[in-house]
Amino acid sequence: MKLIIAIVQDKDSNRLSGELVKANFRATKLASTGGFLRAGNTTFMIGVDDSQIEAVMEVIRNSCKIREQLVTPVTPMSGTTDSYLPLPVEVQVGGATVFVMPVERFEHF
Repeated sequence: MKLIIAIVQDKDSNRLSGELVKANFRATKLASTGGFLRAGNTTFMIGVDDSQIEAVMEVIRNSCKIREQLVTPVTPMSGTTDSYLPLPVEVQVGGATVFVMPVERFEHF
């Protein structure tokens, strides 16, 4: 048995949740915040048998798309900010960060 932890952007959360339900996978959703963009994320915890890992990964791949977004960098903490002009930078957002971990024991009451 494995525990799949998938961290996805909030914009992809509802789509992924619906697709997991359609594919008969149970998931627990947790609200989380990313460190780089300080934007809302959703963390999914999904327990599956080893034989189901690729099926879940396929659902995640199809539901969470990478896209470009303009972001204004945070003001630097040191030095003077008088000459600092934050210009928007285009970055890739979305997609998913996925961890697959072994589960020693699982019980459902």
